Amino acid sequence: MSADSLSQLTDPAAAPRLVIKVGSALLVGKDGEPRRAWLTLLVAEIAAARARGQDVIVVSSGAIALGARKLGLARGGRGSLADAQAAAAVGQIALAGLWAELLAAHGLIAAQVLLTLEDLEDRRRYLNVTATLGTLLAAGAVPVINENDTVATEEIRFGDNDRLAARVGQAAAASAVLLLSDIDGLYDRDPRLAGAVRIPVVRGVTPEIHAMATAGSSSGLGSGGMTSKLQAAEIAGLAGIALAIIDGRPDSPIAAALGAERGTLFCPPGKARARKAWLGGKLRMKGAVTVDAGAAAALARGSSLLAAGVTAVEGTFLRGDAIAVHGPDGTVLARGLSEYDASECTALMGRPSAEHEALLGYAPRSALVHRDQLVML
Repeated sequence: MSADSLSQLTDPAAAPRLVIKVGSALLVGKDGEPRRAWLTLLVAEIAAARARGQDVIVVSSGAIALGARKLGLARGGRGSLADAQAAAAVGQIALAGLWAELLAAHGLIAAQVLLTLEDLEDRRRYLNVTATLGTLLAAGAVPVINENDTVATEEIRFGDNDRLAARVGQAAAASAVLLLSDIDGLYDRDPRLAGAVRIPVVRGVTPEIHAMATAGSSSGLGSGGMTSKLQAAEIAGLAGIALAIIDGRPDSPIAAALGAERGTLFCPPGKARARKAWLGGKLRMKGAVTVDAGAAAALARGSSLLAAGVTAVEGTFLRGDAIAVHGPDGTVLARGLSEYDASECTALMGRPSAEHEALLGYAPRSALVHRDQLVML
C-alpha cells in the first residue's frame, strides 16, 4: 500500500517511514533566533507520528542562519563560502541541541547525522548511510540530518536540503518525504499572480510541470526554490517514494495541511530496485555519451546500450563511473554505469560489436552500459 492522498501520510500502513524536511525560514525567525514555540508544536507532531507507529527522520536546515546571528555575519552567513562554513560550525551545535532538547521532552532520542553530497553519491558510503539510519531507527532514535556545511565546498554540496531530503529518503527506504515550505504547494504559475491555481496531485514531473516552477526562496534565508523541490520529487519518485510540499508556517503544520488535503502530493510512477534508485538520484555524472535515434528507441524498450549507437563521448571517466546518456537532441535519456573507460568508449563508438575485440585487444564486454546498470529518466 502506498499513499495517494495527503491524508494517508499519517497512516502507518501507507507511510510507515517519513522524512520531514524543515527549512531555515521556518525554524529561524527574522531576528536570527529559533522559533521555539512553532518548533515545539512540530516536535509534538513528530512524537505523535512515532506513537502511531511511524518512523521519522528529520532533515533540518537552520545551522547557518543560527550561527550567523551568533557571529554577527552579514547576509545571514551566506556572503561567502567561508562565512557559511564558519556560521555552520557554530550554528550546528545550537541546532542539534535544540532538536535534542525538544525531542527529549517526549522521551525521544535525537541522533545528529551530517552529510555531504559525496556521502550519497559514492556507492559504498551511500550503503554506510543506509546501514546507520537503519540501526538508529531500529533503536528508536530520531535521526536529525543536515548538510555538513562546515566542510562541504561548492563542488561537493547539495546546496539545498530539498534534494538532500529526497536522497535521504532513498537511503532510508522511506515511504514519503514531506517538505515543509513557505508555500502550500506547486501552482500552475507564480502564486503571486492573479488566477494562480495550486496543483493538488502530480503524477510524473514532466517538462510542463517544471515550467510551472519559480526558482529562488522568498524568505532570503533558504537556498532552495520550487525548482529544487521538483528535482527532489524526481529523485524520490525514482525510488517509488511519494513527496509532498505543504505550508510549514501555521502552528502544527502537518496536521493543518494533511487534514485539509492542502498541499501538493507527487505520486511516484513505480518502485525501482535499490541500486537503480541510487543511480537515478545521483546528482553528478563523470561524463556523458550521445546516442542516435535507433539506440534511443532500443533503450526505451529496455535494451542495454551498445557502442554501435553512440555518436559522441564527453568527459574523463573510468569503468564503473556514472555517466549520462543523451538523445540525438541533447536531452538526458538515462544514467548508467559505464563498462569502459572514456578512451575505450571513444574507440568503440559507432562500431559494431564484432569489431570490438580487434579494437581493444581483449574480449569485449556485452555492452557499453548494461541494462541492469542503467535507469531511464
